[in-house]
Amino acid sequence: MKLGDRVSWLMGTLQRHLFPRLEECGERPLTEKERQLASILEVLQVEKFVPWPGHRFGRKPCERQALARALVAKAVYNHPHTRATLEALRGSPVLRRLCGFVRRADIPSEATFSRAFGEFAALGLGERVHEALVAQWLKPELVGHISRDATAIEGREKPQAKVRPPKPAPRKSGRPRRGEVREPQPETRLQRQAGQAAAEALAELPVHCDVGTKKNSKGYRETWIGYKLHADVSDCCLPISAALTAASLHDSQVAIPLMKLSSARVDYLYDLMDAAYDAKPIYDVSRGLGHVPIIDKNGRGRKVVPLAPHEAARYRERTVAERFNSRLKEEFGGGNVMVRGAMKVRLHLMLGIIALFADQLLKLMS
Repeated sequence: MKLGDRVSWLMGTLQRHLFPRLEECGERPLTEKERQLASILEVLQVEKFVPWPGHRFGRKPCERQALARALVAKAVYNHPHTRATLEALRGSPVLRRLCGFVRRADIPSEATFSRAFGEFAALGLGERVHEALVAQWLKPELVGHISRDATAIEGREKPQAKVRPPKPAPRKSGRPRRGEVREPQPETRLQRQAGQAAAEALAELPVHCDVGTKKNSKGYRETWIGYKLHADVSDCCLPISAALTAASLHDSQVAIPLMKLSSARVDYLYDLMDAAYDAKPIYDVSRGLGHVPIIDKNGRGRKVVPLAPHEAARYRERTVAERFNSRLKEEFGGGNVMVRGAMKVRLHLMLGIIALFADQLLKLMS
């Protein structure tokens, strides 16, 4: 069954069975936002990825499945902090039932939410759900273009002091003398990544809060404290893979591991990237994986060679990555990161990414 047919069947099931039963239990019609949340939770089924606690004695932990659904609701409603989610749960019986809390007294405290969030972050809950979504909905399909881009994520913590590596000894210029042995040129990170697995290459990248700087679309320099989110996005604005790094890391340093990660998850044809990714190892790895790299040229102070007309036509599809970044920040919590530490920031963003994935999937039929 094709992707469109599967999404159409899912939408029909929600309209005919789920929404009428929810309205019958709530004794009122669902609002548009409640329908959106119910649809997203039905697509994600995040509770299946939450392990059942093995405690036999002592105080029983709160229902972790309901807490996971409530954290997804926090991303869908774009709440700035957990207190806003708790107030919404206490004030809306329909929202409580959607998340899995039967009574108002079942809603846990803010401290319990925080502990559960830390457990989910250590578990890698967001990555597990996202990988399963891509395998379920996109693995059987052929994806045309993968648009790769990075976006700034502002943090609420003190940046780490940058440790500058010692300067290497100056190399002698000119040809070596007879019998002189010189050390070979050190291998760059991009050259090393070409022979590494995706997980190994990502593990070497810095992941901490620091200061990032880049030029915006108008050419002005912007600076922020926090992180940087790198994402591969399909033509339908569905995120295929994502990685969180330090804000100061250059975009090109994440291209090769993301390329390998996306290639293992889906079959696609073209790699679309802006001028920040214009480097020979990235071209070589893309072609070695069976893709066609279309990368905007970086003149590096010289005259820029424009893309060929057929490449420029395909390159215009890359705007889907900018739409993904905009939706994540404005609608799914990417613009208000209140947690601290890379592990928790990653979960916060991944909850927004999987919610966006489910919402965008359902939008394909509208």
